[in-house]
Amino acid sequence: MIFSAFERMLAFRYLRSRRQEGFISVIAGFSFLGIALGVATLIIVMSVMNGFRQELLGRILGLNGHMTVLASHGNLRDFDRVAAAVRGIPGVVTATPQVEGQVMASNQGRASGAIVRGVRPEDLKARKLIADKIEGGFLGQFGGDDTVVVGYRLAQKLGLLPGDRITLVAPQGMASPIGTLPRIRSYRIVAAFNVGMFEYDSSHIFMPLEAAQLFFQMPDAATGVEVFATDADQVRRLRQEILAAAGPGVRVYDWQQANSSFFNALQVERNVMFLILTLIIVVAAFNIISSMIMLVKDKGRDIAILRTMGATRGMVLRIFFLTGASIGVVGTLAGFGLGVLFCENIESIRQALQTLTGTPLFSPEVYFLSRLPAIIDWREVSQVLGMGLALSFVATVYPAWRAGRLDPVEALRYE
Repeated sequence: MIFSAFERMLAFRYLRSRRQEGFISVIAGFSFLGIALGVATLIIVMSVMNGFRQELLGRILGLNGHMTVLASHGNLRDFDRVAAAVRGIPGVVTATPQVEGQVMASNQGRASGAIVRGVRPEDLKARKLIADKIEGGFLGQFGGDDTVVVGYRLAQKLGLLPGDRITLVAPQGMASPIGTLPRIRSYRIVAAFNVGMFEYDSSHIFMPLEAAQLFFQMPDAATGVEVFATDADQVRRLRQEILAAAGPGVRVYDWQQANSSFFNALQVERNVMFLILTLIIVVAAFNIISSMIMLVKDKGRDIAILRTMGATRGMVLRIFFLTGASIGVVGTLAGFGLGVLFCENIESIRQALQTLTGTPLFSPEVYFLSRLPAIIDWREVSQVLGMGLALSFVATVYPAWRAGRLDPVEALRYE
């Protein structure tokens, strides 16, 4: 037992008399509330940023390959051979040839820039992020030289539905006796996908590989081979194996190179937010110090009486340490419960607030995602709890030490 029966009796007497001190109780209450809100806010923000990163990474790597094998110069001619060689490497899930190009999509006077990706129908159907997110139409009709699958928001922007025709204009024109003419062709929309990321849903169009080769004037060639690996973090290890298997004249471009600045910015922002929100807990810890110092000064006479009754300096120090630390412990645990509860229901809370205010609180045009994600990292949560408890204990040491060092004679001199 840390406290003896005598110490517990003294602590009970001390805590009972403490109830009469309304002003100090208010300060202690603010300290408790500050630590609870600080811990809860830190857990919520870190969880939302984890979820934001995970959702973005999942969508970016679900629509884009982990790596792309490109020709060193021009287009990739022997793409089927390269794809077959790459598929045989351990750790590679799929390797699919694709043709990619930029177009202007239009319909009845409306126009929007778009990215066309030409893939084989069986490869598109095997891509779960697209196959499981079809909003309208049937992916089984994708094939031939006259069909496309478009992003849901792009179709909305142009006023199109599955079954309608969309007109695509390629930037590279066709030479003719009267000069260069733009390459224009209309395609039938067989399905619309909605992966939940605004950038992709509003700008991407999938077309059969042969149709894309014809439209972009790339006969018997592809822009590259898209590679998916079992582990996205192992792309650097696979790079040399892919280069060796694909042969000379190719280069590999991975997702870390393509999105390095974006994810580095997210990591920096996450670290800065952690430091800023930690200040909330630090301020609450200073409130504990101030409230405990005021309490020691106010209870100087009672401390002197306890000392004359037989309490040692160590007993008084532990009593005050227990009192101050209890504020931090209860506040940290309350913040933990509030933060976890909020994270588990954050999307429902967002929708309720959005209904009350009547304005969107999480616009996909700004935040790229259509829902507010939150993923709790229990290792980070344990670090936050440890930090909250540590700051609470440290904040209590000095006031408790002052209480233990109080001289009974000086405290009772003017009583």
